[in-house]
Amino acid sequence: MKKIIAINGSPRKSWNTATLLKKALEGARTHGAETELINLYDMKFKGCVSCFQCKLKDKEHGTCALRDDLTPVLESLKSADGIILGSPIYLMGVSSGMFAFLERFVFSNMIYSPEIPTLFPKKIPSAFIYTMNITDKMMNEIDLRPKLEETAGFLDMILGIAPETLYAYNTYQFSDYSKYESSMFSETEKAAHRDAQFPIDCQDAFDIGVRMA
Repeated sequence: MKKIIAINGSPRKSWNTATLLKKALEGARTHGAETELINLYDMKFKGCVSCFQCKLKDKEHGTCALRDDLTPVLESLKSADGIILGSPIYLMGVSSGMFAFLERFVFSNMIYSPEIPTLFPKKIPSAFIYTMNITDKMMNEIDLRPKLEETAGFLDMILGIAPETLYAYNTYQFSDYSKYESSMFSETEKAAHRDAQFPIDCQDAFDIGVRMA
């Protein structure tokens, strides 16, 4: 039985990013996979502290030396058959929690040797799901896609297979827009987009899980 692990880089456990990750895992389960959803913001951990313990010649390579709530997660990923990451876009990039996770996961599996491209024990498929408040047109205008492709590219580097990517644009941010200052957005337009597009995004996420399983 395959094991598919999803990592939620959003502080919210039931909103856009989490919903799409759950749909992906649902798709994986329909093909017999065992699944697990990990919420990064439930844990206490930090990003890489540049100790370079993972690069010492007399130490075990491929293992982050920090010991915190992320330690068992990094270990469990070594036995996964597929990894799905999800993050909202904050300030032109993934959330701080997701980036801290990537620092620990990616850097500990890298070694400064041209003969060893990755220390991860096997090649496995992966995916990165991005959710964002802006539209696809705005994303192209600010040239955000190359940066997100670069972030997803870390998975290709470590896992050996180029990841699938899903971009969910123009997401609905609040359950009640009247409570928040957000006059630059039209709640009516956002609601219409959510009703028409988000079910498609959910199906796309579901299909990612199916293919991964």
